[in-house]
Amino acid sequence: MIEFSHVYKTYPGPVHALKNIDLKIDKGEFVFLTGPSGAGKTTLFKMISAYDVATSGGVNVAGYDLAEIKDGQIPFYRRKIGVIFQDFKLLKDRTIFENVALPLQIRGDKTPAIQRRVYEVLEQVGLAHKHDQYPEFVSGGEQQRTAIARAIIHQPGVLIADEPTGNLDPRLSEEIMDLLERVCSQGTTVFVATHDHEMVKRRRKRTLELKEGMIVGDTK
Repeated sequence: MIEFSHVYKTYPGPVHALKNIDLKIDKGEFVFLTGPSGAGKTTLFKMISAYDVATSGGVNVAGYDLAEIKDGQIPFYRRKIGVIFQDFKLLKDRTIFENVALPLQIRGDKTPAIQRRVYEVLEQVGLAHKHDQYPEFVSGGEQQRTAIARAIIHQPGVLIADEPTGNLDPRLSEEIMDLLERVCSQGTTVFVATHDHEMVKRRRKRTLELKEGMIVGDTK
């Protein structure tokens, strides 16, 4: 589902952001990505979401060869993946319902189908009762659950989450991780970048460690 083969990424300077990355993550697998700031985690995630390209090597995600993907194919590719950001990136002038519905509206789904799917997902993340609230009037945990709902609304095969609990207290962090594990149990590949080593230990999932652009650990 996610495969990197001898991937290098070099920025002008030169800055060697990724060095000889080889990894394979199977369908339905839950994997953590750890490492210090500047290790290359964000660069790796940008490649998966097609916002950056490798200098050399191969990247294949959800059946797409991202080294060969055409600009016109990228919107269709991104419908196969979901992305959760640390800062949520919710639209403040739209309700929770409207934020979650946005990917389906962009895809051109019919209104009745959108309404059914949005309420289904809001129930799944425990926010159906907040559907008409605006993001600024709900808690940080509820904002993050809204972001997760938006990321899974189109049933992506791959879900990547960049520090999804970075702004949350320990209790809310555990709730969010429980939710991501439930998403994974339904067949979605989940790849989570985090600095929270204690949470990683508790969850006992496969963990990749990046350091200075290289994978220095792969434990299960």
